[in-house]
Amino acid sequence: MMNIAVFVSGGGTNLQALIDAQNRGEIKNGKITFVIASNDGAYALERAKKAGIPTAVVSRKSYSSKEEYDKAILAKLDGKNIDLIVLAGFLSILGKELVEKYANKIINIHPSLIPLFCGDGFYGKKVHTAVLASGMKVTGATAHFVNEITDGGAIILQKAVPIEQGDNEDILQYRVMRQAEWEILPKAVSLFCEGRIKINGNKRECEQRCHTC
Repeated sequence: MMNIAVFVSGGGTNLQALIDAQNRGEIKNGKITFVIASNDGAYALERAKKAGIPTAVVSRKSYSSKEEYDKAILAKLDGKNIDLIVLAGFLSILGKELVEKYANKIINIHPSLIPLFCGDGFYGKKVHTAVLASGMKVTGATAHFVNEITDGGAIILQKAVPIEQGDNEDILQYRVMRQAEWEILPKAVSLFCEGRIKINGNKRECEQRCHTC
């Protein structure tokens, strides 16, 4: 059984999706054993506590550099035997030390179809604002591995979501979460925990028995 740490910053809806999927038995060979928040006001902490999951707060504002922040996070992870880190609405950029230590062991959920509307500056509602301004008719979400490039790691799963007439950032954000993020993130985590993902360069390959792709 793999130990999963989930990193959060806000309301924790993606964390809740993971907890719900775990309770339904949909995350095979994995269990959420630790939650780290980047601020003590994150409601995600309450969701974790209700689920009986240990938590910790490592505030980004308390550290002057990504390197110092990395070391503080690594100190919290020490002794937890974490096999996978999931960034579920985590708004802080991880530094080199943490990314290298957990190479191909960090999964992020991004609210667009990468490589569109991603990279530095594209997060939260800013993504949906840009999508709506572009005039595109389809958006979606991407579960991907984390590397040293923002949103640049190998893609695991994607799902498209329609953009409808009259959408604003709030409406589109919720539709993308409900129809894509809450579905593909637990699936990506389960694939990892089952050992069904292989990385070839910056591309993801699933074993033949994977029917999710």
